[in-house]
Amino acid sequence: MRGVRGRRLRVRERFTGRIAGVGSVSGVRVVVGRWDDGPWGPFADLMVEEAGGHRVLVAPDARTHAFVAATYSFDEVVLSRVEVRDTPSGWRVESDPLTLDLAVGRRTSLGLLLSLVPARVATAPAWCALVDPLARLVMSGVRTRGSAGQGRREWYGATSSRAVTSLAGSWRGRDLGGVAPVVPPCRFGFSSTPRQPSVTDVVTTVERPVDEPLTRRG
Repeated sequence: MRGVRGRRLRVRERFTGRIAGVGSVSGVRVVVGRWDDGPWGPFADLMVEEAGGHRVLVAPDARTHAFVAATYSFDEVVLSRVEVRDTPSGWRVESDPLTLDLAVGRRTSLGLLLSLVPARVATAPAWCALVDPLARLVMSGVRTRGSAGQGRREWYGATSSRAVTSLAGSWRGRDLGGVAPVVPPCRFGFSSTPRQPSVTDVVTTVERPVDEPLTRRG
């Protein structure tokens, strides 16, 4: 679809939720997307990078698979139920290939700084673009704006962050071991999660062409 002077019309979609980014002693790094509000309502998805660099998307349905895999890069996609629920100590994550129990603690130093910025400002794409150079400087691998697949643009607006103090679980039947820093940074897209295992409250804004086909990126 074309607009004024033949430009492709674009649409912005906002997903509000929380992202857990954790490393493990086994070398497996996991990003859990727990989305409370967005164009499709609540859902959750998993991005897993194995110690050898193999990247796997675990998506609950074909629609989520198409959208996420068109934005980020994976070597493998698994369609599986993904359930995330609160526990007295943190989160319980369940899917066919992954189980994960996270203990979530206090706000991190970053979380305290983020809380000083009003949410409507912190989640605006213009603010995300403004703070991107600082994010890249102080947090290796982290960016708050960038280009994604299929000519998309994306902004991450974080409003709080809490430390993940421990984890237990398994990936494809193998024990993950204890919690560890997210090192090296994950390679799903232009940005990784912070090195310190954490749960971040975030609004993700994705801008894409209106007539873009939702096809899988390898």
